[in-house]
Amino acid sequence: MKTLHIDVIHGPNLNLLGEREPHVYGTQTLAEIDAQLQRLGNDLSAVITTFQSNHEGALVDRIQAGRHQMDAFLLNPAGYTHTSVALRDAVLAAGKPVVEVHLSNTDAREPFRRNSFLADVAWARIQGFGAVGYELALRGLVGHLRARDR
Repeated sequence: MKTLHIDVIHGPNLNLLGEREPHVYGTQTLAEIDAQLQRLGNDLSAVITTFQSNHEGALVDRIQAGRHQMDAFLLNPAGYTHTSVALRDAVLAAGKPVVEVHLSNTDAREPFRRNSFLADVAWARIQGFGAVGYELALRGLVGHLRARDR
């Protein structure tokens, strides 16, 4: 079985998970989420790398840099979901499957959060499941990649 390479990219303010609005985003820290994804990746024969930045350009650079090394991306663009044409363009340029992940159900929040510049270019979207949404996204993405490569 081929080892898959998946980059998990976390956007702005996610470095504050566990402290920031726990009633919305939960109490798990970003380090705990990343560790869970590493363990699950090992079980699924996938190498998981993780990255977090509060800077839009750094997120774009990460996607561009991974377009030839990664099989796919899990992306929580956080606040850039609703504003970043640059992230959308980077996803399109990468040409790899991307799952857009959100801890909260963005459709049930403020009206401006209902718009995603990535929704129509992502392979899938998962939202509202809290930290377990990342695990659901990883399982779904690995299954998709394995089925595609048969």
